[in-house]
Amino acid sequence: MSSIAVSVLDLLPVRTGQTSAQALDAARSLARAAEEAGARRYWLAEHHNALSVASTSPAVAIAALAAVTSRIRLGSGGVMLPNHAPLAVAEQFALLEAAYPGRIDLGIGRAPGTDQVTAWALRAGVSDADVVQHFPEYVQQVMAFMSAEGAAVQIGAHQHEVVATPRAQAVPPVWLLGSSDYSARLAAQLGLPYVFAHHFSGRGTAQALELYRDGFAGPGGPETFLTVNAVVADTSEEARRLALPFQHMMASLQVPGPMRRRPLMTVEEAQAEPLPLPRAAFDAVRSSWLVGTADEVAEGMQRLASDFDVPEVMVQPVAGAYAAEPLDRDVHRERTVVELATRLAA
Repeated sequence: MSSIAVSVLDLLPVRTGQTSAQALDAARSLARAAEEAGARRYWLAEHHNALSVASTSPAVAIAALAAVTSRIRLGSGGVMLPNHAPLAVAEQFALLEAAYPGRIDLGIGRAPGTDQVTAWALRAGVSDADVVQHFPEYVQQVMAFMSAEGAAVQIGAHQHEVVATPRAQAVPPVWLLGSSDYSARLAAQLGLPYVFAHHFSGRGTAQALELYRDGFAGPGGPETFLTVNAVVADTSEEARRLALPFQHMMASLQVPGPMRRRPLMTVEEAQAEPLPLPRAAFDAVRSSWLVGTADEVAEGMQRLASDFDVPEVMVQPVAGAYAAEPLDRDVHRERTVVELATRLAA
């Protein structure tokens, strides 16, 4: 098999019977396993007010995982910038870069990562329209504040110098993340690296990457990769079983009701639970996932890399757990990452 870089995307999933502390312990174990297997990056997403996801603060989680690893790059996939003041994000990631130089990535997204009521609470009542309207400006503010020189802020007749951290020696790279044309165009305009969220639906990837590459206006050249959901097991049948809890979780986001407010199911619970969508729609949720044996999934990742001309694929390991398995590890998620990185990592 030809080599490609393999990276990891994590939501810090919390399953039935598991605490947030145990979910973080599982992430520590997964990050160490990913590093040992040769994975390039480990990024954490930002989500709020969900009983199945503990990644509410990527910066805090990055610090926890960076402390137990030594080489792998840690980053956000991403910080949802509309939920935060640009200076606060710049301060967090400037400090992470100072603590773990050369290992930090700042991935920025435009979505809220939650429902509208929670988004309102995060933003202290500031409307979504106001935040989204100023998104390009906020991205540029983050970059300016993180720079060694900082940024000049004009308030009335007075100019103030604002820096994210004193005497910064390096700045973490800023990536724009997205699942639509908007972020692809903005990343190209600002000359920033870009990641398309192929794991969302598997649609629109080619168009977004073409817009980004054709419109890129920065120094050097465009830099990009894509994300995919994956599960590895001994057999394709077992891989499909392990995918069921995450498949239920993703499907539940499309329907109202209590499914939104419960932990990630165990495999046994997912097998026994009525489908939240019609069978065809439920299966469509998994249509772009790579689910099978290690060789099958690795071949699928190579096809993705070739089809979309990317040197790196970031895997979200969407393998569930059985009820009797350890609560402080996600053994099937670890296996998925290790098997793929061992086979493919450049």
